[in-house]
Amino acid sequence: MSEAVTALDHPRCELGEGPTYDPHTDTAWWFDITGRALHEYSFSQGLSRVHALPFAASALARVDARRQALFTETGLVLRDVASGALTPLQAIEADDPETRSNDARVHPCGAMWLGTMGWDAQPGAGTIWHYRAGVLTRLFDGITITNAICFSPDGALGYFADTAKGTIFRVPLDRATGLPTGAPQIWRDRFDGGPDGAVVDAEGCLWVAVWGSASVVRYSPEGVDVARIGLPASQPSCPAFVGPKATAC
Repeated sequence: MSEAVTALDHPRCELGEGPTYDPHTDTAWWFDITGRALHEYSFSQGLSRVHALPFAASALARVDARRQALFTETGLVLRDVASGALTPLQAIEADDPETRSNDARVHPCGAMWLGTMGWDAQPGAGTIWHYRAGVLTRLFDGITITNAICFSPDGALGYFADTAKGTIFRVPLDRATGLPTGAPQIWRDRFDGGPDGAVVDAEGCLWVAVWGSASVVRYSPEGVDVARIGLPASQPSCPAFVGPKATAC
């Protein structure tokens, strides 16, 4: 696949992660984890803003027109979009200074999957959590670098990676809750680099940012490489679909 690739914005990130698009406001959001910053880009205005944070954060979800849920090094925090005011929502590994937030995504039912990892990528330090209606549930642990959390459009399948192992796993889910109904199985373990962030398109194909490969690769639901976009950056961390008609799971 040959596509024109341009830089959306110019502020440099120490560790850019967690891009997401809000179709209600035509705005893209992403984080600089180690730089403790939330980046905002308004497509309608063509303007960017950088919001300083008092903690490391890596992903967000829209709650409503006024609020966002930020996944931070100590758990979920509500952010008022207008004022930037922060309110703790749910502690996640807050008593463990060795771990931080990394990857996360919202299941079609509204539940969040949230992945942690060690600050120094300590082997097996990461965990994937499920949060829904005020209840936090541990799903999978012993992961070194949690990544590629995403879901099939119907919510019946979940995906996640351990980047350190170069493997993406797939697991059957209850579509009503986003909770697993079976054990994870290896979906693909052959990549040109480390499978990092991923999203699923309307056809159920995964778009995976492959760290170290300077590319984002589209894989069929069966794990077959069907398209590739080369990038002028060797370490892409996560893709996101952008536009009023674009959605991702």
